[in-house]
Amino acid sequence: MPAPKTPPCKTAIAELEPFAGLAMASILVVTNARQAEMARHELMGAGVVGFDTESKPTFHKGEKSEGPHVLQFSTLQQAFIFQSHVVEAHAVIIELLRSSELAKIGFGLGGDLHQIANRFGIRPAAIVDLDRSFKKLGYRNAVGAKSAIAMLFNRKLLKSKSVTTSNWAARELSERQLLYAANDAYAALMTYHALAEQRAPGS
Repeated sequence: MPAPKTPPCKTAIAELEPFAGLAMASILVVTNARQAEMARHELMGAGVVGFDTESKPTFHKGEKSEGPHVLQFSTLQQAFIFQSHVVEAHAVIIELLRSSELAKIGFGLGGDLHQIANRFGIRPAAIVDLDRSFKKLGYRNAVGAKSAIAMLFNRKLLKSKSVTTSNWAARELSERQLLYAANDAYAALMTYHALAEQRAPGS
């Protein structure tokens, strides 16, 4: 029986060149129904998108998260950031999540799906969790976005702890938050395509 594979260590990843993700010009923050409809059209047209959510962290025992506060979807060209306080976008958020024709690719989405069920009362369809993809390849432990990008692209995905634990419920997100959220989803989509290319016959 082959030994389980292990992703690269943090030290090795830290020495890599940064991963070139999406820039601010390729990120749209949805603020109204018209933008939500435009995002829906683009995302449904893509068929396969990167997906993730962000929630304001809880710091006290027993404190319940009100997340997700941010839901991000990414094509290979553009990311769309939905904030759950924008009620005008809820119908589109729910349609995207429930669509069986839109594959939503992400890392370790179990907690995200639980929060979505609590917040929106729905069970998303066509979810592809990359954790399972890496387990099939022989990785015993969960492979996150940073490890996946290092292994597949020999690059370092920049993920700041201070941004991870920032206030995702803020009405206006900072540029650092937007880049972080967009590129989490984008990295998942890039990983999905890279794994598909590895599996393709003759590649």
